[in-house]
Amino acid sequence: MIAALLLSFGVIFVAELGDKSQLMAMTYALRYKWWVVLLAITVATTAVHAVSVFFGHFLGLSIPSNVMSIVAGIAMLIFGLWTLRGDSLDDDEQGKADRVGTSVFLAVMSSFFLAELGDKTMLATITLSAHSNWLGVWIGSTIGMVAADALAIAVGALLGKHLPERTIAIGASVLFFGFAAWLLFEGLRDSSSVIVIATVSAVVAIVGIGSYYIQRVHRARSDAETPDSDEVRTGSGSELQ
Repeated sequence: MIAALLLSFGVIFVAELGDKSQLMAMTYALRYKWWVVLLAITVATTAVHAVSVFFGHFLGLSIPSNVMSIVAGIAMLIFGLWTLRGDSLDDDEQGKADRVGTSVFLAVMSSFFLAELGDKTMLATITLSAHSNWLGVWIGSTIGMVAADALAIAVGALLGKHLPERTIAIGASVLFFGFAAWLLFEGLRDSSSVIVIATVSAVVAIVGIGSYYIQRVHRARSDAETPDSDEVRTGSGSELQ
């Protein structure tokens, strides 16, 4: 149980760094009392991870441990690429964080619960609980997420500014890749050659597709942040007149 608790704490803490829900926590902390935000996040996290552990535990009962290790390793690889892509709040989510004025606790709790459904932290919890002690995973994942979001709340409440998101994303991705390598090694060590070949092929495909997608996302963001050349020329002409 202790090993599962520590592993899940580390994985979920890293997964939450730079994640959308952490950005939401920071945004809420800029406007509302930090302890209300933290309490709401704790309740939402406990609930969503209970659901994750329930599904993951019963799923893992019927699947061999080496297969689950391979699946977990591939999942961690995907989480690493996902984190490397970077995350941000869209206009709707930013507006939701800015508009809440009454029933702050319920608003924060519900928004965090919904934000975590299908998110990589939920998927990571399902993966971990499928081949580890479910109670340890539940406790560790809950504490890990609350700790990461508490860090964001502290930054939002005390400093009023964001952490360097790109640096956090790169560091978290490196740790995810480390988790992936460890889990894949554990799963492939006693597997057949067919499983090894299939796994290596899947890893190569995921890395290739993920790298291409990340490049497209970063290129699109760069283009969006660059002023249009026609607008620049028009602005320059107006200034000359």
